[in-house]
Amino acid sequence: MWERIREIIRKEFRQTLREPRMRVVLFVPPLIQLLIFGYAVNLDVDSARIAWMDLDRTPASRDLRAAFEGSRRFQILATPASNVQAQRLLDESEVQGVVAILPGFSRDIERGDTTSVQVLVDGTNSNTASIISSYAGQIVAAYSGRALAEQQRAKLVASTLATGGPVGLGVPRVDVRSRVWFNPDLRSRNYFVPGVVVNIITLVSLILTAMAIVREKEIGTMEQLMVTPIRPIELILGKTLPFALAGLVEVILITSAALLVFHIPFRGNVLLLLFCACLFLLTTVGVGLFVSTICRTQQQAVMSSFFFFTPAFMLSGFAFPIRNMPLPVQWLSYLNPLRYFIQIVRGIFLKGTGIDTLWPQMLALLLYGVLIMTLSVLRFHKRLD
Repeated sequence: MWERIREIIRKEFRQTLREPRMRVVLFVPPLIQLLIFGYAVNLDVDSARIAWMDLDRTPASRDLRAAFEGSRRFQILATPASNVQAQRLLDESEVQGVVAILPGFSRDIERGDTTSVQVLVDGTNSNTASIISSYAGQIVAAYSGRALAEQQRAKLVASTLATGGPVGLGVPRVDVRSRVWFNPDLRSRNYFVPGVVVNIITLVSLILTAMAIVREKEIGTMEQLMVTPIRPIELILGKTLPFALAGLVEVILITSAALLVFHIPFRGNVLLLLFCACLFLLTTVGVGLFVSTICRTQQQAVMSSFFFFTPAFMLSGFAFPIRNMPLPVQWLSYLNPLRYFIQIVRGIFLKGTGIDTLWPQMLALLLYGVLIMTLSVLRFHKRLD
């Protein structure tokens, strides 16, 4: 039995590496996805382009501008003198935001009255807009804290001079100190690249498995295989194991590239990652086997594979948090194996989590994998009979 399986595996590797379409699926998607999500897809805002509209023109407003310039988060490109000019800059996308200092800004601060700073942000890209608004709010809040501290010191000095002795002036203060775990630099690359592992192993194992079996039907060699002494289970193992191994090799290569090229932190156990990848391969290879039973050409196999991959990718939490989706869609995502593997991969990469934390996701992958593979094998076996 194992002799025949080994020969089928050897034949599949030779055929896969010899056929141009199979080589493209094996090497091009991993390379493209890695480059896109490693370099091109970047949600970070390191330097925002803003305009500064100072209608107060006082030392206080200039101090606030210096705080924006010194933060290294903002680049002031224009100084409009009116709302019309500021609106034109936003309309033409020359700047991403406008900070407006209204008249009376310095006077209100000196009196101890409440004043305001207007921040206009281009909301075309909601993610960028929220980040810029948050950065601006932090700088204004820090400036407000410094202004309040200076006023308190001035009151303390005045009270001391009036009484002729030291006066204690207790001022309540809340000091916020934030610490970001797992991704201290808040780099979106650390979030996306581990997810590429999931997408690549899905594409490679799913499409190649479906194409390899359909190719036998397309060129007319399936009938020849059926009249040989090869049993159905041997044919299934011989056809699916090569692409499961190819998927594991892709996992190793992409993980190595993530560590060496993009410097993504890897805090978990590599053996646990490979074991979970094997559990996930039960589902993708099973789906590829099922696709091969309903398709007659390789083009049909590719299209049918994307009918599964596209919605599974969108509902996996790769780019869009599942908790932000409508509740019925969140329930639907529990039927998606990619959801669980995405959580496992990111947990192993960024958090260093182990089996004690990931066992629910691993159990879900095992159950879905055994169910899908069993149904696909039964259908494939029936078609062979």
